[in-house]
Amino acid sequence: MSQLEEELLVQWILSMGKRGLPPRPSGVQSMANILIAERGEPTPSRPVGKNWFGDFLKRHPELTTKYIRQYNYKRAKCEDPKLIQEWFDNVIAVKAQYGILDEDTYNFDETGFAMSIITSTKVVTSSDCYGKPPLLELSNKE
Repeated sequence: MSQLEEELLVQWILSMGKRGLPPRPSGVQSMANILIAERGEPTPSRPVGKNWFGDFLKRHPELTTKYIRQYNYKRAKCEDPKLIQEWFDNVIAVKAQYGILDEDTYNFDETGFAMSIITSTKVVTSSDCYGKPPLLELSNKE
């Protein structure tokens, strides 16, 4: 991967982490392969190798892997309101950054984004993140 492609990948990882959806190592590798495939070269480039992810982390000390647990909506309701307000402030900042209008914002409180995660899962996150990064799961309603 080129340096620019790697920087775009780092930005994507950090952005996903801020949204409460830090990618798994396999997701980072898949995104790297998508970036390689989208180069538009006449001859397709080979996908990243089996050791690529470890080498990628060594080249980017701003990233690290951590084990996380599901972050359930019911648990979030019982936590410090200041932390919850920070999440809403982050939503407002993301909407402003990407020009997302209120009418393009939908209610997802009956969707579980992380339903496939049952136990601890390894994710890629900022090395500035202390403790376990929260994983967004709004609910698991049927």
